[in-house]
Amino acid sequence: MYKYKMVQIPPNIVVNARKVNKNNAAAEYLEEVVNEMALEGWEFQRIDSIGVQEQPGCGSIFGGKQVGPVNYYVITFRQEV
Repeated sequence: MYKYKMVQIPPNIVVNARKVNKNNAAAEYLEEVVNEMALEGWEFQRIDSIGVQEQPGCGSIFGGKQVGPVNYYVITFRQEV
């Protein structure tokens, strides 16, 4: 039997070009997250994109913000219980 943990990650990663190979920035970022979770006993499973339809708040209506889908990215980990 397993328990699962989902970790939301940003859709865009901001990197310092001097410190990171920008051609490998996403992989390096994910590797760091997965290795941190592994130290806590979590096993990496997969990454999913989840589309969410966000409703604007009352202040957004006057600001002209459009309602539309937003994609979030989630890493799934599991751990034996």
